[in-house]
Amino acid sequence: MSATLYGIGIGPGDSELLTLKAVRLIKEAPVLAWPAPLEGDGLARTIAAPHIPAGKVEIAIRMGFTVDRAGTEAAYDRAAEEIAAHLEAGRDVAVLCEGDPFFFGSFIYLFARLSPRFAVEVVPGVSSIMAASADLRAPLCAWDDGVAIIPATRSDAEIEAALAASDAAVIMKVGRHLPKVKGVLQRLGLWEDARIVERVGLPGRKVHHPADVAELPYFSLILVHRRGNAWL
Repeated sequence: MSATLYGIGIGPGDSELLTLKAVRLIKEAPVLAWPAPLEGDGLARTIAAPHIPAGKVEIAIRMGFTVDRAGTEAAYDRAAEEIAAHLEAGRDVAVLCEGDPFFFGSFIYLFARLSPRFAVEVVPGVSSIMAASADLRAPLCAWDDGVAIIPATRSDAEIEAALAASDAAVIMKVGRHLPKVKGVLQRLGLWEDARIVERVGLPGRKVHHPADVAELPYFSLILVHRRGNAWL
């Protein structure tokens, strides 16, 4: 009898932000899997480490985390085959996913490959957006506000259009796109009140003032609202 594949959201970095359900399933599942760099445990495994008992079968999904899409797809293909073998043998598999499994989550790619064949349960996690809003003590939205979630990889025009259609916005994956994002926000009069945080929930977390920020890593967020600092 085949078992169940679990996509476990483990939050943005703080090991105490896992849900009770996530912790229970991590302890119960005989097999754990997670995305990882070519060497080392990877961020997802590190976040969940305090909740992982000894004796688990562990699958590190090794990939280069580059723009080489073919290499990434091949890594997920190999991982899906290995996970499927455990499921067919009746062993539940819990896949650890930073943040939420279905919000830009790595679990999506395993879900696409394995859900047609196996039972799947998705356990939601605290997203980096919610963690950033709480960390900055900056309410994201209230009343009937519309909120846009915008990857910084989009073009200037696409970012500007999404901002123009919303009351509040979260710009994600800023990194090398900071000059472009800053330019758009300045044109719309939103830059001075932007809330900026990098590596929320992780060691090395930093909050930046718009006047001082010169560069940001990939794991950074910018929160903006048309009300500026008068959020409520």
